[in-house]
Amino acid sequence: MNWIDHALKYSANRRRLFITGAGLAAGAAAAVYAPYALGQAEAQQTTYANPVVWQDFADVEVIRVGDVFYMTASTMHYSPGAPVLRSWDLVNWEFIGHSVPKLDFGAKYDLNGGRGYVRGIWASTIAHRPSENRFYWLGQIDFARSYMYTATSPAGPWTQHAQLPRAYYDAGMLVDTDGTMYVAYGNSQISVAQLSADGKTEVRNQQVFTTPSNIGTLEGSRFYKINGNYYIFLTRPANGQYILKSSSPWGPYTLRQVLLDMPGPIAGGGVPHQGGLISTPNGAWYYMAFVDAYPGGRMPALAPITWTADGWPQVTTVNGAWGQTYPFPNLTPHPVPPLTGADTFTTAALAPKWEWNHNPDNTKWTTGSGLRLQTATVTNDLYNARNTLTHRIQGPSSTATVELDLASMRDGDRTGLAMLRDSSAWIGVRRDNGVLRAVMWDGLSMDSNWNTTGTGTQRATADLCDARVWLRAKADIRPGSGRQAQFSYSTDGSSFVPLGPAFTLNSNWTFFMGYRFAVFNHATQSLGGAVTVKRFEVSTP
Repeated sequence: MNWIDHALKYSANRRRLFITGAGLAAGAAAAVYAPYALGQAEAQQTTYANPVVWQDFADVEVIRVGDVFYMTASTMHYSPGAPVLRSWDLVNWEFIGHSVPKLDFGAKYDLNGGRGYVRGIWASTIAHRPSENRFYWLGQIDFARSYMYTATSPAGPWTQHAQLPRAYYDAGMLVDTDGTMYVAYGNSQISVAQLSADGKTEVRNQQVFTTPSNIGTLEGSRFYKINGNYYIFLTRPANGQYILKSSSPWGPYTLRQVLLDMPGPIAGGGVPHQGGLISTPNGAWYYMAFVDAYPGGRMPALAPITWTADGWPQVTTVNGAWGQTYPFPNLTPHPVPPLTGADTFTTAALAPKWEWNHNPDNTKWTTGSGLRLQTATVTNDLYNARNTLTHRIQGPSSTATVELDLASMRDGDRTGLAMLRDSSAWIGVRRDNGVLRAVMWDGLSMDSNWNTTGTGTQRATADLCDARVWLRAKADIRPGSGRQAQFSYSTDGSSFVPLGPAFTLNSNWTFFMGYRFAVFNHATQSLGGAVTVKRFEVSTP
């Protein structure tokens, strides 16, 4: 895989931990951490803190339609894919939907005869076509072909619009002022494709740039037309950002470095890179990058941009670094519901903050009066179990608490709350011979080809006397090695008892996605059992 061949080891510049409340200007963290509807205090916000979203959103692209901003990100094997987030101020973001409602790319994405781990939705692109008032999403799958989805509303419904035979690797889509659709893409060899008027076929393709050997790899294209010039914004993974400029989409292009080895805003995290440029209705410019911050993943960070007289972007730094805080954009702060909080699953559909591990079996789950998860797979391998539902972890640390009704479990069933990645652990419940027991497992593991190498070991157990239990995982996802999660359970929802040893999180980057909280229910003997998730909550200290 050429993406591994060209990947550079993520840097881990360790800097002083920025402590909220010890030097953070008043209101700076409000947009990231504070509850919804802060009222007068929110309206007085004058600064913002990075990362603007301390959750795993990689390969971000931000577009603006009128006075509203939309952001997409990579989701790999999670379904639905390609989330769409919305903001009015570039700082406060909320989920509104997904551009890819199902990973409809083969049986492996169903955990049926194969697995799609670390495949699926990679760096992809979203655009708005004003002439149609229509949104488009484009991404390549499995290096084989590209798929386009479209919607009249960014919240959906999105439908598949086209399959294109060329794999547009790390695509960036541009809708020109005359409505023509272009795609910039490639790894080191950067090409531009022109699509047909309906966006369903390619009508022209040309290589426009070869990365100089002294730079190495450039990829992650974002394509813009700004003040009559064409720009292709490119990343040098994982520590640099470059930009190409031309008067024509077909070149010739001139290259300039935007940043290299710039210290980032998260202590212990990497260099902000990739992402894209965005303007406000007032004409101000910003760069939304992401910061490698494993074990949590890749976190969006925002910095102001200025332009040189001859049309090149420059990052506004603070003491030579990407700022931990900046002045709030010249936009009215617009609070939105937080990315944390509780869900009681009373609506007919899942909230868009939820993503399944691979496509679910939709005959085996329902919502309305809690989330009822019927067993969908007979397996002793959590990585093979369908209908595992995931939620991003809020950084720098947060706690997930799930309330489960176990009355419909059957012998051999396993349900619980996992810290899910290529090295995993979980707290849960097993039923055997009619007896329910709380258990903690660790040692679930994958190799570098994402095959299971360990199905886990039970490390602790406790008697349960009721069919109602609360499970809790507290996760420290600050960047660096040695970060841990602790598990506990409760039989009354208020008094929690630790269970099992602390679990040390894997901070390697090669799985790409960060850890997630995951709720699962699978069988080891036969199907037919079920649990009901009465409540799920993510809270911060």
